[in-house]
Amino acid sequence: MNTTHKEHWEHVYATKQPHEVSWTQIIPQTSLDLIHSFNLPKSAAIIDIGGGDSRLADCLLEEGYDDITVLDISANALEKAKQRLGDKAAKIKWIVDDITEFNPTRQYDVWHDRAVFHFLTATDQVEQYKAIVAKAAKEYLIIGTFSDNGPTKCSGLDVHQYSAEQLVDTFSRSFEKVNCKAEDHTTPFNTIQHFTFCSFRARVA
Repeated sequence: MNTTHKEHWEHVYATKQPHEVSWTQIIPQTSLDLIHSFNLPKSAAIIDIGGGDSRLADCLLEEGYDDITVLDISANALEKAKQRLGDKAAKIKWIVDDITEFNPTRQYDVWHDRAVFHFLTATDQVEQYKAIVAKAAKEYLIIGTFSDNGPTKCSGLDVHQYSAEQLVDTFSRSFEKVNCKAEDHTTPFNTIQHFTFCSFRARVA
């Protein structure tokens, strides 16, 4: 595991509250809309990559989805989510891991990633991610990154911006585009961050 990155995110989640970090969303509407667009049963297996203390898992639980996994490099982030969910936390599978080292033991109907992939700025990291997601995403992939006119840094770290065309091209070997859309995310500080979201369907081998 990348110790430097892990220490960074453990510190962030140990010292910051949701209203103090830019990525906080009360309702992750774009992510939910894209998941709903697949018309999957409530038994669908969904993994949220870099879910941290995001409320996506809360919303999916409330809607009746019953096979939810949340992965994050920060144990502190997942602990915050567990505390917020209380008894409901037992209904979710929690994984502490660096996404570039994740060795999935199963496949997921939906692989969802809002704002993790854009932190992978080295070619080898991107290739590792693509290999892992090609193995683990059985049906659908959702990726949300900073757009080509979005921020160049987040939480003090460099990011890679993506246009819709670049995201589609990046994953084209294993996935075909379903839909791409722009999102203007309003941060807790009332600033705007421009995101690109794309959903994909796994190509039939």
